[in-house]
Amino acid sequence: MKESKLEDSALVSLIARHKTDAMDELYERYNRLVFTVAFAMMGDRAVAEEITLDVFLRVWRRAGTYQPDRAKVSTWLIAITRHHAIDILRWKNSRPESNSLSWDEVSLPDGSPARELEDGVDMSLEGQRVREAIAQLPTDQRQALGLAYLKGYTHLQIAELLKQPLGTVKTRIRLALQKLRQILNEE
Repeated sequence: MKESKLEDSALVSLIARHKTDAMDELYERYNRLVFTVAFAMMGDRAVAEEITLDVFLRVWRRAGTYQPDRAKVSTWLIAITRHHAIDILRWKNSRPESNSLSWDEVSLPDGSPARELEDGVDMSLEGQRVREAIAQLPTDQRQALGLAYLKGYTHLQIAELLKQPLGTVKTRIRLALQKLRQILNEE
């Protein structure tokens, strides 16, 4: 069966058995998503490209650890990307806020080659959809989500920064993610 017709979780199972065609297909499906998340966190195209390659290398090495009952493949990839970007920020010994963007600043990098124009339009439209969905969140949820996913703060750091109980911060982030999922799935 052709890999392009397989479900994401089936592709990951094939990748766990070191099937390169499955890896190629997964990369084609999700490289733009991984790059966009990495770029949003790092604000640097070259670093985001490195993170994208690192994420797919990790998938190749650890595909056997994927648990389809815990998350969709896209969610799993975003989590790997986010954790790797945070590791890089910490490794650079820099403050996350100095290298991150606000929700309104997330956009495509300038100077994309003409052959990437269609991909750029797709990413821009998807980014716009996400920004519009985020704008619909209550302020406290949007703030907690931004601190966690764009600035790289841990839940404990967010609780201290906002002077809120840790449980409140975790609940706000969870509710924000649920609401975003609902909004985006309705579209």
